[in-house]
Formats: sequence, structure tokens, C-alpha cells
Amino acid sequence: MQPKIETKAWNHEIESAILKRWQEEDTYRFEITNNDEKKPAFVIDTPPPYPSGKPWHIGAAAHYAQIDMIARTARMSGKNVLFPIGIDRNGLPVEIYTEKKYKVRMRQMDRQKFLDLCKGALDDLEAEMLQIMKNMGLSGDFDHYYRTDSDEYRALTQATFIDLWKRGLVYLANRPNNYCPDCGTTIADAEIIYDDLPTKLVHMKFRTADNSGDQIIIASTRPELLFACQAVIVNPDDERYLDYQGKNAILPLFNREVPIKTHHSAKPEFGSGAVMVCSYGDQNDVQVFRELGLKEIVALGENGITTEAAGAYAGLRVNQARTKVIEDLKAANLVEKEESIMHRTPLCERSKTPIEIIPLHDYYVKQLDYVPQLRKLAMQLKFHPEMHRQILLNWLDSIAIDWPISRRRFYGTEIPIWYCDSCKTSLLPEPGKYYRPWKERPPFDKCPRCGHTEFTGEDRTFDTWMDSSISPLYVTKFGRDQKLFDHTYPTALRPQAKDIIRTWLYYTMLRCVQLTGQMPWTDAWIMGYGVDEKGEKMSKSKGNVIDPFPIIQQYGADTFRFWSASEANLGYDFRCSEQRIAGSQKFLSKLWNVGRFLSSFEFVKDKPAQLEASDRWILAELSKLIQECTRGYEAYNFFVPANAIRDFTWNVFAAHYIEMVKGRAYDSKQGHDSALYTLHKVFSTILLLLAPLTPFISEELWNKMYSDKSSIHHKQLPSVSIEEEKQNLEFAKYTKAITEFNSQVWNSKKETVSKETGKPMSLKDPIEIAVPEDLRPFARDLISMHNLITK
Repeated sequence: MQPKIETKAWNHEIESAILKRWQEEDTYRFEITNNDEKKPAFVIDTPPPYPSGKPWHIGAAAHYAQIDMIARTARMSGKNVLFPIGIDRNGLPVEIYTEKKYKVRMRQMDRQKFLDLCKGALDDLEAEMLQIMKNMGLSGDFDHYYRTDSDEYRALTQATFIDLWKRGLVYLANRPNNYCPDCGTTIADAEIIYDDLPTKLVHMKFRTADNSGDQIIIASTRPELLFACQAVIVNPDDERYLDYQGKNAILPLFNREVPIKTHHSAKPEFGSGAVMVCSYGDQNDVQVFRELGLKEIVALGENGITTEAAGAYAGLRVNQARTKVIEDLKAANLVEKEESIMHRTPLCERSKTPIEIIPLHDYYVKQLDYVPQLRKLAMQLKFHPEMHRQILLNWLDSIAIDWPISRRRFYGTEIPIWYCDSCKTSLLPEPGKYYRPWKERPPFDKCPRCGHTEFTGEDRTFDTWMDSSISPLYVTKFGRDQKLFDHTYPTALRPQAKDIIRTWLYYTMLRCVQLTGQMPWTDAWIMGYGVDEKGEKMSKSKGNVIDPFPIIQQYGADTFRFWSASEANLGYDFRCSEQRIAGSQKFLSKLWNVGRFLSSFEFVKDKPAQLEASDRWILAELSKLIQECTRGYEAYNFFVPANAIRDFTWNVFAAHYIEMVKGRAYDSKQGHDSALYTLHKVFSTILLLLAPLTPFISEELWNKMYSDKSSIHHKQLPSVSIEEEKQNLEFAKYTKAITEFNSQVWNSKKETVSKETGKPMSLKDPIEIAVPEDLRPFARDLISMHNLITK
């Protein structure tokens, strides 16, 4: 019998033809309907990837492949799916990449020329990123993909800021803020990472100011800030310093008096137990200054260089000042000892350099007032998996200040404010268009407060999370298309990695609740990291990053996708290697071979009146498979269906059932239609269950074997009725007995030497083995399968 499928082996080059057909037929179109309850909207708040160098590593590509599985599962569950595609093109990484690519310095060239270079660099990276998405079979809306640096997107960011300003949720204040000297900008707490770095703990000799000649030893990792010290603190319970409380100490080198105060944050076990409080060595200094009402001394400027307040140490970078201060302290015999320690150091997430804390004027979005409400909403949000909810709760509990949103950078959405040159009033335009105050005249002629006609435009930009955090509002056309917004918001799902829960997920919650009064999604889907074979997180600095593009070109999208699904258990880190990916190709080859074999048999669509026992058994196992896959798909955990389908297809359906019914499939006598119906019923169901995971091979086999000129991706995922479940229960109990008997026969033939050939028997040779009594309903098929000789 000639197979309908002529291609002898699955060739992933077929994928490009299928991809072209999907695009031509607009297979994944989202339709705006009138809230049809039979086909509800399912909107994915897709992460817009960041093209800040090499577009993706393999772990990120696996992440997006699984987001597509979510979209395909929802469509095959009867939902109207909006799967937006965006590219995040704002912020510091773009600037760093552009500087490296063109060997320029942002602050040493014309701003507009630098912005033009940024756009050009991004366009090249974006094109490659979009191509990878398409090649992976992402069923997103590529015809309307968005950029976060487009005029339309930036106009929406500015409009949301103007709205918050009018409602008093934004304010300008001078406060100590995290500052990265390398990046030249304020950064939020969420953009800080911590690392244990080697440093020196210097034990400095302070004199008391009472002429007693007493000394108090102060241990510090920041001796360069000695000139900015405004107090010495000791723990109120530290008995060593009971006599020092209320006295003054004299700063070494600077001979200035500062009070010795008690404060619970001084740790008796660290250093000498006495701590100098400077403006600002760390966040504890900020807290103590506030609580004790100390007057700050500005130690560092925006260039990261010590100010004039440093006296002889002015005009130095931090490390230079530290070295010189320690040298002078030692020369004056003012150092008791110096220890080498590992110190938990706050670093800029982007540049990986130590941050400083500098008093700066910045714009803030109120968030402290919203923490209690957001915590309640965080408990209502459904997490997949549940364990990652705690990351969000921990972050909410750690928030101590409002969110500083102004950045001293170039490539980002500009803060839409002009200042009256006369009275310094802040003036905001009406929302609706994209404003660039640093280069444009304001959309008003005179100051409403004083009547002056000259203005200075703000030259700072927003924190990039101000843009990213409105992604669900942008894709649902908030403020631009009320009908679409009402139909699609709140969105269904936020898929993202666990490392940006405290940034992207949190800031989106905050902003959307402030702007709409509602959570932006009902569910959050959190994926782990792609790690190398040693279990280490992939990074360019370690040199262990795998580029997905050549992998997909060599093995095909479905192989890559199936590896992703079968390797990554939702929420957990997963190992990445080309060897593991190549292993997934074996299953697709097996699936193709089974399909090609079955395509040679007539497709019996209608269920016969009477099914044979073997057919009822495999249908019972199929029902179990459907239920297991349904459990995985409903939890958006594709590890479950991928491994269940592979095990069933390879180890049950192909290895046992197909071999059992070949005789009936070829023989047109009793049970022939039952076998053909069941073979195709099982295989077509496998294809439907696989379609969200491996869309190309599923589509190709479906079209060749079962097509009614409709894509498999327009079909419904299989389900099991209560009646089917009851009917199949009685046959599922035979699985262990059938597989063990078959293995017993195969092993017996391997171990038996043929009298004719003198070699081990082939699997086709006859052998005398009785069918067990409990398998009598399957005797006919088992005898035919194994060529059993029965008495």
C-alpha cells in the first residue's frame, strides 16, 4: 500500500512553505467582536524584547517559543487571541551599544546626531530579532508590531505622566538617590544588584573633643567620605561606648567636631561597633540622616568626582580619593589597622559598577501610598507557578521611597515639561502628541502665572520602565480606541522571566492601577533561566551563550520548540545544549514515520458499531493522555504535555498498539474498520495535542492525512467526555499486563537460538508462548503480532 505522504523523512525546510501559507491566509487574525462570550478575547501582554547587542540567547528564544504555545493553546480552546509583538527600544542599553558600535561618546556629540545613530543601530538588531521570531513559528501580530521609541508609543507614555501630574501623583524633590557615575544618571532601587567584592575595612582613630585624650576607633569601608561625616553612632546597648554617648568626636585629617549618638543600626559585632555617618555612604546613612535630622554635605557631583567640600581631596574620583585619604591617615598614624574583607556592594544593574548616593532633584511617582493596595491585588493575581508570587511580595515589602523616574540620558521618552524662565513654574502641555522639550518650543505662548514668554525645555528622559510599564495599555489602545479597550482590558496574561518581577511586573501593576483602577492582567506566567550544561546562568561575560539562530536553521523550529517544551518545567531553570536539542529531533522523526506509515491506510472517520478490545484499550490510554495534556495546557506548563505525548506516542502507541493491530489493518476481515478507525483516531488526536508545541509538523501531517482545507490550528483541542471516561476505565487497567507480556515475548525471542539459522530468533519468527488468561480479550491481536504458536 502506497503512503499518501511521499517525503520519506521530516524535513524542516518544509517549515518555510507552511510559514508563508500562514501569512498569506492570515491564519492567526484577531477579530474585534462585541464581547462574544462564546469566543472571549485572550490578550497576551507579550514582553517586548530588548535589542541591545546580540538579539537573543537560546534561553530567551525558548521563552518566546513557549509564549507562542500559550497563544496557540488559547486559540485551540476557542478564544479570540491577540498576540502582540513589540520591540523595546528605549534606555541605557541602547546608548551603550551605540557608543561601542560607532566608537563615540554620547555626551561629546550633538544629541540629535547621537539619537540618529541609536535608531540606525536598533534597526539592524530589530530586523534579525523579528526574523528569529518568525522562523520559530510565533503566531503573533507582525503586521502591527510596535516600537517603544515610536512617536505613538512615546506620546502615550507622556500622556500617562501628564495625567498622573494633574492628579498629584508626580512631584519634584531633592533627595539622596542612587546614582551610577558611569551611566551618568539616577537609577531606581529595582535597578540595583548586589555582589560581594573585595575591599578594605579601615579602622580610623577619632579623638574625643573633651580634651581627655580618649580615642574612639571607627571602622569604615568608605574612608574617602570622611569629610562628609556628620555624626558617629554606637548601639545604645553596646557597653563599650556608654561613656561616649553625648560627647563629640573630632574627624581625623579634618579636625571638625561631630556628635556621638546612639542608633539601633550600629552593629556591635561589625568592625569596632562605632560607625561614622556620612552623606552618603549607603542607604543606612540616608535613613540615619533622616531620623537624626542631620544636615547633608554633598560629597560627590554628577560626574562622580568629589566636591569642593572635600578640601584637599576635591576633584578626585572615588577610588583616587580613597587611596589618598588612607595614605594620609597612615602618615599621620591615624589608622589602627586595615582589614581585607568581602563587602556586599550595590552595583548598577547595567554597568555593573558601584553606585553612589547623591542628593539630586528628580521627579517621583508616588508608590508608597499604593503598596497596601498592590499587596492585596498581588494576592489575587494568579501565578504560574505559584512559588514566584513570593518574589513580588518580598519586593513590595522592601519599598522604602517613591519611584524616581527622571534620568539624565538621551535615548528615551522625554519628560514633557517646560519651565518659565521668569517664575520657574513647571508647565505641561495637553496630552495627545509626542513632545521633545529640549529641542521644541512649547505649545503655549506665555506663562499663565506671570505672563512671561520665554521658556526652557526639560532635557531629561523617563526611566525606561515608564515606557515598558504601559505595554498592556498600549496594545489594548488605552485612550485611543475605547471599543477595543473595553473588549480587551484587563488582558489575560503577563508572561515574563522571574528576574524582572520586581521591575516590569511591579511597575506595570503600579501604573495600570493608578491609571485605570484595575489590574492589567488576571494571570502571570513566570519562566526560569536558560542555563548551560553546568547549571550556570548564560551571560556574554562568561562566554557560555548559545545563539539560537543557527540552531533553528540547522534543526528547524519544531525541533527547537519541542526541546523547549520537554526540557523546561514551568518556573524552573533549564539546561541548554545543542546535544539536547538534537535529541528532540528523534521524536519528530518517529512521529513523521508513524504518520507516513498510517497514511497508507484508509481514513475511517466514523466510529464502527463494535470496537475490538485492543482498540478500546488504546482509546482508554488516549483518554488518559488527553486529560494529562489538558492539565498541563490549563496550567500553561508545556513540560507536561510534551513529555506525556512523547512517552505515549513512542512507548505505547507505536511500540505496542500499532504492532498489535497491523494484522487487522492489512486484513479486510473482522475488525479491519475498527483498527483503521482507531489508528487514525489516535494519531489525529496526537497531532491536535501537539499542535501548540510543534505547529509545523502537526500542520503538515494533518493536511496530508486529515485536511478538510482548514488549518489544524483552527481546530479545538481534544477533550474527554464523562461518558467516554466511564467507558474507557475498564480497559486502562490492562496496560501494564499488555506491555509486560509483549516485552516478555520479545526478550524470549532474543534469548532463543533458532534451530534453522543458529542465531537468535527474529521478532517475526514463530514461538510457542501462551497468552495469559487475563489477556484473553486481546489474544487474536497478540497472536498475530508475535506469530505465537498456541495449543
